Amino acid sequence: MEIQGKTVFPFIWKGGSPMLTAYKHDENHRLCSVAFEEMEKGSWINCAAPDAAELEKLNELTGIPVDSLQTALDREERSHVELEDDFIFVVVNTPVVLETDAYDALPLGIFITDKVFVTVCLENNTVIQKFINNNYPSFQTYKKTRFLFQILSTASSSFLYFLQQIYKKTDGIETQVRKSLQNKELFRMLELQKSLTYFNFALHANENVMERLMRLRNSPIHTLLKMYEEDEDLLEDVIIENKQALEMVEIYTNILMSMMDSFSSIISNRLSQIMKFLTSVTILLAVPTLIFSLWGINVPVPWESSEIGFAAVTLLGLVLTLVSALVLWKKDML
Repeated sequence: MEIQGKTVFPFIWKGGSPMLTAYKHDENHRLCSVAFEEMEKGSWINCAAPDAAELEKLNELTGIPVDSLQTALDREERSHVELEDDFIFVVVNTPVVLETDAYDALPLGIFITDKVFVTVCLENNTVIQKFINNNYPSFQTYKKTRFLFQILSTASSSFLYFLQQIYKKTDGIETQVRKSLQNKELFRMLELQKSLTYFNFALHANENVMERLMRLRNSPIHTLLKMYEEDEDLLEDVIIENKQALEMVEIYTNILMSMMDSFSSIISNRLSQIMKFLTSVTILLAVPTLIFSLWGINVPVPWESSEIGFAAVTLLGLVLTLVSALVLWKKDML
């Protein structure tokens, strides 16, 4: 792996599977991997999809209780802030792309101790991966409070990015519907609507976390969360960005609901057109049937003895059918 122009190989626990890795910025501000035995104050440990053995290892390295680590791995865990004696525990929601091409929110656990910064997630997290891949070059592992706010900022930016993708997909669905309305378009719209619902819940939960962190600024309650002026400015920017994402969710949700209502009207209108057409066809088929039925009864009828009787009855049925078709056409029934 190359980080800031330097090739590094993250220290890996669990024989070749990069589930538990440690990093630290060196004196040249380059992100480098470190062995757990060589970790210093200001290091960062990232843990993705850990098993029981890795959680025990992480507990030995950091002193964070296994129960707290397992809480961060609960997919249904809500965003919140916990202030413990030896560490701060923050859970934030981050966006993920599902196999169905829909979107969901995944909790990311962040632990701040006196020595290290720890991130724990149920699976590889794209937000954390941006820091590992140096897509956020200004962060420093030892600036733990700012690192926390930068993660929140990246999460908000990711939500905004995926919201833009949802908007593009909505436009694509609308284009397809103009050509041909099929069930798959409706199912895609339902998936996007569910995604927006998940995003709305996640962003509101993150907003509560940000407001709680803002209330803790310059508070003597916990010495592990120290904020400088730059940190406060960053947190304010993140709160604004999160509010923008919430506004976009509301707008796109209204757009999708309007589209769903419009498509329901389109479907009803098309069904009415089909039923009207089938009714007209039934009427047109009934006209010659009635004519031939009248001439088929066992009573005296015109042309029953004539050589052209069959042709005359057929012509009469055809003429009446054409007249009926003309009347229905003028009434916009065909």
